[in-house]
Amino acid sequence: MKKLSTIVFYLIMALAVTGLAFAGGEQEAESGAAQEPAKESSLEASLALDDEVLALKAADGQPLIVLQKEQREVPPRPADPEALPEDDPLHWWDIEFAGWNANKKNIPESPKDGAIGKKIIFIVHGDHPWTTACTLGAQKVADVYDMEFKPMSPNWDLAVQNQMIDQAINERPDMILLIPIDAKTAPQQARKINQAGIPLILFNTLTDAAAMDYCITWTGPDDFGQFRMLSRVWADKLGKKGGVAYVQHNPGGSPYFARCWGPISELSGYAPDIYTLDKQAPGFEADKTMQLVSDWLTRFGDELVGICAADDSAQALGIFEALKKAGREDVLVIAAGNSKQGMDLVKEGKLYAITYQTAEGDGALAVKTAADWFNGKEIEPVRYLPKHIITKADVEEFYPPQW
Repeated sequence: MKKLSTIVFYLIMALAVTGLAFAGGEQEAESGAAQEPAKESSLEASLALDDEVLALKAADGQPLIVLQKEQREVPPRPADPEALPEDDPLHWWDIEFAGWNANKKNIPESPKDGAIGKKIIFIVHGDHPWTTACTLGAQKVADVYDMEFKPMSPNWDLAVQNQMIDQAINERPDMILLIPIDAKTAPQQARKINQAGIPLILFNTLTDAAAMDYCITWTGPDDFGQFRMLSRVWADKLGKKGGVAYVQHNPGGSPYFARCWGPISELSGYAPDIYTLDKQAPGFEADKTMQLVSDWLTRFGDELVGICAADDSAQALGIFEALKKAGREDVLVIAAGNSKQGMDLVKEGKLYAITYQTAEGDGALAVKTAADWFNGKEIEPVRYLPKHIITKADVEEFYPPQW
């Protein structure tokens, strides 16, 4: 009798446990069913914000988010680009078109649950008025999507940027957006983020092509494309002939090549009678640029008819100070833009033409692309900002300056 009572007791307990398990299964099923509509609801809410983002304006009154209307024509990669002459545009294929032939590795799949509430860490290269404007544009987009936005700046110190990347990885954000300081070390940085399983977007400055394998995409200005356009405008005004010189960007980064070898290689075919007298990188101090240009004016005299500068602020001021001291008003100057100083010089008729280099739009495009990825949209391997050349005819449209 005692044994039977014991059996009955265990049967009752087993039935109770089974009932609890069944109830739990029902709750899990209900919870899973609830999660899917919640995910869809978040995605729908996020997608509904796209129009608001596209309506945002930068400080200069221009649309904050504008994509190139026509896709960039990407020629086939030569078997060995570096074997070609430096004045052949295809010599620069691996820099100009970095990202277009990337072999993507271990790229996380989009959760397709919307951008709202996502945490993104935005690591730039250094402190500068341009960077301030870039971060402001990124913040504007993040605010609309109600994303948690954390900007970080290593102030041009590669070791500090590497530490910031480690810190960002430890914080486990939903995405990291990065402007690498050094193109050559960018692959190691991108690989580390990728191996941590964190989605990555590189932006603004082109990197070594190997870094593109580890990021979702790259966004930023088509620097080569813009300088190819700018050089043609310059050549036409010069009558497609004469000696020119280049005040270069800091060596190593993509602007160093795009803003010097872009024009040189473009003019080799478009205006072969324009020839290069010299090219040097004096940095971004007006005094050093002035000394360099003064030396050119002494060495080359009237043979120097044009100067192309990588910067429309300090470098441009140095150029025009040297021209003023030499009493030269016949040298046609172009530059990358578009700072307040550069636009003022265009307005005064000193600088002939500059590129439209939207700082706010650069940061905004990177964050908008991140949102598009969270929203499950197809992302191209490269997303360019639009190209435009500013001259005296339309410079007023870009005031007030972004920086």
